[in-house]
Amino acid sequence: MYYVVYGFLYLLSFLPFRALHILSDFFYLIMYYIVGYRRDVVMNNLKIAFPDKTNRERKKIAKEFYKNFIDSFIEMIKLLSISKEEFDKRMTGNFEVVNDLYASGQSVQIHTGHFFNWEFMNLGSGRNVKGYKFIGVYMPLKNKTFNRLIVKLRSRFGSVLVPATAFRSAFLTIRKEPYVLGLVGDQNAGDPTQAYWHPFFTKMAPFVKGPEKGARNNNIAVVMLNFYKVKRGYYNASFELLTTTPKEMPEGEITKRLIRYIENSIKEHPANYLWTHRRWKWEFDPEKHKHLVI
Repeated sequence: MYYVVYGFLYLLSFLPFRALHILSDFFYLIMYYIVGYRRDVVMNNLKIAFPDKTNRERKKIAKEFYKNFIDSFIEMIKLLSISKEEFDKRMTGNFEVVNDLYASGQSVQIHTGHFFNWEFMNLGSGRNVKGYKFIGVYMPLKNKTFNRLIVKLRSRFGSVLVPATAFRSAFLTIRKEPYVLGLVGDQNAGDPTQAYWHPFFTKMAPFVKGPEKGARNNNIAVVMLNFYKVKRGYYNASFELLTTTPKEMPEGEITKRLIRYIENSIKEHPANYLWTHRRWKWEFDPEKHKHLVI
């Protein structure tokens, strides 16, 4: 089954971006107007994040979000066969912020949020991070065919994929030489009593401790990352060095800086965030969570 699916999508990937975007527009109409996939979640999230905007303004952001959402999946097909030369024209960024750290011998953690297009960003990191081995953490899919397809796609330009379910054991090998580890720092905490709590826009939300804990325990440089659509099919990555001495920062400070960074990135490009992601899934309980507030 894998070869049948891969073969079909690979042939489809030879269509020009313009044709794939026409296909994306078609699926957008179905997704937004007919299926209404998680539309209530999206609108509720936007209301929490942008209470001062009118409902009409939030609907406009939602529509642009769904277009970006569908584009991210349709464009993923193109990445199966895209040449390095064409990819370099479409994925740009100041990767030197990361590469300049290699001479120090210090490993790097890239902290970012759920932005579009993460498939471009993963391939861009594998292609443009020099010297270091770029490690991407992923959550394995239940469908073995599509899981194998995703791993093949994301490792095309040199990225090393590590399943989140086996990260601890794999990390023992990874840490033996300098690496760059990409982490999405706004993942929902599985257990809100083991998370940091902090306001995200207008409401308290839990944030996983893992990214900060890993940086502090292993003295790893932390780089913030915002990536966004320049125009359809073209993306830019903006890296910003936070610290090379994470142990010297107060506990919780790295996470707080990331939260503010993600907020500002969203304000610049409101439709570029994964609004179907239930960032406010957990309710803040002052009795249970007050000691976790940062």
